[in-house]
Amino acid sequence: MPALLLVVVGVLFGGAAPASAHAALLGSDPAQGSVVDTAPTRVTLTFSEQVAFSGNSLRVLDPKGQRVDTGEPFNTTGTVYGVKVRTGLARGTYTVTYQVVSADSHPVAGAFTFSIGAPSATTVSPTEQAAGGGVVGGLYGFARYVSYAGFILLVGGAAFVLACWQRGAGVRAVQRLVVTGWVTLTAATLALLLLRGSYTGSGKVADIFDLSLIGQVLATKSGAALVSRLLLLAAGALFVAVLFGAYVRRDADGAETVDAGGEAGVPDAGASGSPTSPGTGDAAEPDSTSAADTTNAADAADLAAEKRDLTFGLAIGGAVVAAGLAATWAMAEHASTGIQTGLAMPVDILHLLAVAVWLGGLAALLVALYRAPSIEAAAVRRFSRIAFGSVLTLAATGIYQSWRQLGSWSALTGTTYGQLLLSKVGLIAVVIGIAWGSRRWTARLADTPAEAANAHASAQGTQSTVTARTTAEDAGAGRAEDPGTASEAGEGPDTPEDGEKPEVSGRGAGSGRGFAGPSDPSERAAQLARQRAAMATARARRIRDADPVRSGLRRSVLAEAAVALVVLAVTTALTTTEPGRTAEAARAATSSSAQQSEPLSLKIPFDTGGRDGRGTAQLTLEPARVGSNAMHILVTRPDGNAFDVPEVKVSFTLSAKSIGPLSVDPERIATGHWAANGVQIPMAGDWKISVTVRTSDIDQVTVTKNAKIG
Repeated sequence: MPALLLVVVGVLFGGAAPASAHAALLGSDPAQGSVVDTAPTRVTLTFSEQVAFSGNSLRVLDPKGQRVDTGEPFNTTGTVYGVKVRTGLARGTYTVTYQVVSADSHPVAGAFTFSIGAPSATTVSPTEQAAGGGVVGGLYGFARYVSYAGFILLVGGAAFVLACWQRGAGVRAVQRLVVTGWVTLTAATLALLLLRGSYTGSGKVADIFDLSLIGQVLATKSGAALVSRLLLLAAGALFVAVLFGAYVRRDADGAETVDAGGEAGVPDAGASGSPTSPGTGDAAEPDSTSAADTTNAADAADLAAEKRDLTFGLAIGGAVVAAGLAATWAMAEHASTGIQTGLAMPVDILHLLAVAVWLGGLAALLVALYRAPSIEAAAVRRFSRIAFGSVLTLAATGIYQSWRQLGSWSALTGTTYGQLLLSKVGLIAVVIGIAWGSRRWTARLADTPAEAANAHASAQGTQSTVTARTTAEDAGAGRAEDPGTASEAGEGPDTPEDGEKPEVSGRGAGSGRGFAGPSDPSERAAQLARQRAAMATARARRIRDADPVRSGLRRSVLAEAAVALVVLAVTTALTTTEPGRTAEAARAATSSSAQQSEPLSLKIPFDTGGRDGRGTAQLTLEPARVGSNAMHILVTRPDGNAFDVPEVKVSFTLSAKSIGPLSVDPERIATGHWAANGVQIPMAGDWKISVTVRTSDIDQVTVTKNAKIG
């Protein structure tokens, strides 16, 4: 069952896209696509959050593809980073490429161009493979998904045992579930540590085992988080060993004490003081029985106190380890960057723990319902209450995280993050609906049927009785099997009849011998114990499966777990998707850049009122963005021919910011063609463009038109 759960999680997650970048490029200097008059001394980039650079993270290439940047990238202030370039750069188009790691551990890559003097042809192709893609990106993403699944099985399974079903610590299927979670999380963490260097760098499979890259990863925030996770998993291994070792032995010791107490009052027929003997025998027996009862009661109380102390210690230790494991995600992902990080990280830890307790507990309950001989109704009801509390915690922490990552209502429907979040909310609503049906089955659930419980207890009792008897027989040297002992073990189809010699497994029927050595009776007893235990367990399961309420509960929990796995897939996809707040900021920057890349063209009719004073001024501003622009004005007559006017002037005014008028005096290039380079637009906005045209010494007019620039 644990392997099946992991496979389903892998199938759900395997088709997901590589991790998206969570830091957006908001601007640069020189600006993307701009044409500057003088060569810059450095190139700076502004991101939406802090990023990490390496030696080759930021490069500037000339039209021939040669690097012109010098020195290491540096942080100028806040989220602005730069690199120096050579002095005296020639005219032409230059390409800036960058590959960095965002504050939430995801790689970011991109490229843009700017020109000095005028655009030119370039041999550089900025369309390289996106960071975090390829085979390495797919492997890294799958390892992330598997690590979440392992965390949920480990934490949720252990919490289910401690808080809901302590007897489940001795159930082999539940043990395998929790141990599978620990092994899965450990293996996935090691894989992430190996893949990290190549994932954020070259993306080559050959670099996965590059020790120098692993050393660099260990010096980063993500590397520290992964190493911390491995150390906590070492402590988790000790926790699991105690939970399924000493904890189970405490239950066994308590059961033996109860059994001894039940048999203390049975008189020994072979004692010197028989019931028919007068005198001291009759008087001594009640005293010895009372003393034995008192001793056993005291032992039982001591064992119960020890188990309570052990349970408390395991609960505290397990909570610390689980919170620490959750913190290794919170300290390196979304919660560690952005606004209110001091509050966001504890909330994220609580959110992860609630997910683990809920989904991991569902997995453990599913295993118990299908693989364990029986589970008490009280345990199911306890988990139902805990699951309800976990869902409330998820709702509260999820609302805060949604507000923090979205920032606006428009991001809820207009970004991938918001759409995934809506899908998650819908799926959780489905799970809650199914859980409501499970609660109805739980309310009707009675304790394990008496016949099934007795059958299972009989199997366990038979096994322990025969095991004890086998130990006693092994201590004897060559004694034959006592016929009374065989009859005490119970009759069955394999019990030899009187006068028959029991056959021993592995010996032929015609051997002509009975038991050849002192080990034969113990082998026969062990065989009988296994057969009877198997028969009793099968009988208990048949009785259990015949209960319609438990069958209904199993189906309901299975459906709930299936939808919950899809919720887990969407949740994990959310952690690898650009938050809505960042996506909208990046979209605004991209939209502005796209608008700026389109030249502004305006046709402005004019009439000076004099003779031959009518015409049209066509103004073009390129690239129509904040910063330096090139302006061209074509003046034509009504018939479309060039109009040779003596003077043209232009001014720009941004009334909303009280900027301007900014006057520009273009130069005459040819008949009807006027131009000006280096027209500076200091701020984006809705600008009023005024064009003054003089057609004679006394005839001129100023016409205006509004246009959005930047």
